[in-house]
Amino acid sequence: MATEQTAQRVFTGLIILSIILLALVVRPFAKAFFLAAVLAGTFYGLYSRLSRKLRGHNNVAAGVIVSGVILALLLPLGGLTAFVVTEVSDGVKFVSDTVQREGMEGLIDKIPGPVRGPVERLLERIPLEEAQLDETLQQQVSTQGGTAARAVTGAVAATGSIAFQTVMMLIALFFLLTEGARLVKWVESVSPLRRGQTGEILREFRSVSVAVLVSSVATAGVQAAAALVGFLIARVPAALFFAGVAFFMALIPAVGAAIVVLAAAALMFFSGHPWAALFLAIWGTVVVGLVDNIVKPLLARRGMHQHAAIVFFALLGGLAAFGTVGLLLGPLIVAFFLALLRIYERDYGRPTPRPGDPATPGETGGGESLIIRPSVLSAETRERVPLSPTTPERH
Repeated sequence: MATEQTAQRVFTGLIILSIILLALVVRPFAKAFFLAAVLAGTFYGLYSRLSRKLRGHNNVAAGVIVSGVILALLLPLGGLTAFVVTEVSDGVKFVSDTVQREGMEGLIDKIPGPVRGPVERLLERIPLEEAQLDETLQQQVSTQGGTAARAVTGAVAATGSIAFQTVMMLIALFFLLTEGARLVKWVESVSPLRRGQTGEILREFRSVSVAVLVSSVATAGVQAAAALVGFLIARVPAALFFAGVAFFMALIPAVGAAIVVLAAAALMFFSGHPWAALFLAIWGTVVVGLVDNIVKPLLARRGMHQHAAIVFFALLGGLAAFGTVGLLLGPLIVAFFLALLRIYERDYGRPTPRPGDPATPGETGGGESLIIRPSVLSAETRERVPLSPTTPERH
């Protein structure tokens, strides 16, 4: 018959095995679950108030919040897609009509000055005979066909993966809103930590998640506003559209809002406005590009209750280590570490000495005599230990 120690070791091994298997199961949805947990913590207060107004209909309240998240994701994406499709269709129609009426020369005459010269020199090098042109096009199509097919396949796969992760995130968000309170109570009940420690760590996670999420959205708004000011000064066409694109690009750390301003600068340069392009390039690099590194740490530190420098390096370190999701993971890891240190110091560290308590050898300074109160010594010890000069003898 197995001993108690052997049974405990086997049970520990089974727990470790179950954790590994659970990690393999959760891994495909890890990012979706993580983002859902962050959003659930952010919107839980709103969910509670909405649930009370709906007289305890928790599913309806969670459905309203999830629907709002869906609209917040789809409406800007749909508007951007519609604008791009409209502009591309108008551009194709303009090129087609111009070529039919005035030919290629008329189309070249409508190209802005900085671009017209390179285009004319490029056309001079291309054979204009129809047979040679057809042959060249066929060769290019046959050569680049495989590359284009792979690129399209990769783009479709990436889009499908993003859509799948988004759907999983929304489903997880719904259940975390409705069952979040029960889940937290269960985690606290099975946690091996002391009573209240698990809840304190979870509250710290929620506070940091909300701070980072709110600061990211607020920083994107500040960058979009700064970009809009630059667009208006440079008289960029469709300034509001470019500012909206800058807002959503600011939410993507690998892209950022500055890239939109630089793209607008390139458009202004090729349209014959070099000074406006130069202004936008400087504005996008100095103002819009640096706002993210200044505003986001200042806003995030309010929820993290940490110095702005710690928040700054936590954001950059998380981004470098984990990619886009590291913007949340980095501050969470730092907050987790600091919360553990705070809990250890409070619950397991040395007790803080109170005024009037007897001094210990580690608390005495160099050259000072140790004062021992007779009241805290036993009678036998009191006879062996001489009294301090400052302690009056008892007669």
